Amino acid sequence: MSLEGESAPEFELPSTAGDTVSLSDELEEGPAVVLINRGVWCSFCAEQLQTFSEVSYDMWFHDDVSVVPVVPDPLPKVTEMRDRYDLQIQLLADPEGEVCERYSGTEQTSHGLTGKAATYVIDESGTVRYEDVSDTPADRTYGNWVRYYVRNGYEPPFQG
Repeated sequence: MSLEGESAPEFELPSTAGDTVSLSDELEEGPAVVLINRGVWCSFCAEQLQTFSEVSYDMWFHDDVSVVPVVPDPLPKVTEMRDRYDLQIQLLADPEGEVCERYSGTEQTSHGLTGKAATYVIDESGTVRYEDVSDTPADRTYGNWVRYYVRNGYEPPFQG
């Protein structure tokens, strides 16, 4: 089931910064990008996170956009992932996969419970304006595209 055009499901999760982050708090400042990851082991997820890490400050400074990555693993492993890839964004731990399930869903793999990789752009009112649930592990929406999507008034930036 698609969430595009719907109200984004609320959540509150522990962050690698040592605090708790809720979607509603992030939306008070402006739009949010929720990234559902497969897990700390996923190299495609790490690559996507790195692209958002590179543009996150610019998106926050110029557009008030929060980047909110959700990883279905325990907080210590998620913190280790953040540090291993030198990410400049904080990650949220969803070890039971509850938030992942409410967004793109979960699946059992050889790595255990994983999220289905997805990107959601949520506007200030809490409405999902963009949804991309990956068809394959390597299929991802990257940070620079989302930056231009938001700046283009929630319209795809590279049409025609």
